[in-house]
Amino acid sequence: MGLGGVMDEEFQRYLQSVRAHRAELADSVAAVDAALARPLAHDAWSERVHTAMVELAHDWRDHRSLTEGERGLYADVRRSAPHLAGSADRLLAEHAEVSGQLRSVIEQLEGSEPVCDVASFREEVTDLMGRLVRHRQRGSDLVYAAYSWDIGGSD
Repeated sequence: MGLGGVMDEEFQRYLQSVRAHRAELADSVAAVDAALARPLAHDAWSERVHTAMVELAHDWRDHRSLTEGERGLYADVRRSAPHLAGSADRLLAEHAEVSGQLRSVIEQLEGSEPVCDVASFREEVTDLMGRLVRHRQRGSDLVYAAYSWDIGGSD
């Protein structure tokens, strides 16, 4: 892919797909935030949050497939910029944790019993959205440090 820091055309296309996907992930986080911001007393609150969370979980799975594995971004960073391997490993470790949190939130929303403490639940999900924003920021920093390439996310 990155071939020791030299970017071939294929890798540039790959980074463009990562950039496009980052924008989708940002949109999904924004949709969850918008759903969370609705009044708790609104009848459709949990339904809107659920819909947004399912879409976010889908985009998160796509993110993992782009960045993990032998041909993923983090493996290339380890090969191309070994001094950044620790940062790549930390981002990778977050993937399983965030996936578990996303699964837990969706399971609570899909449960047969309504969420008991909706205000606390909203705080928990809001904290998770903040964690995703910070993950994206660190990922952007990592790519820039490894390849001097700004993957942005909102273009």
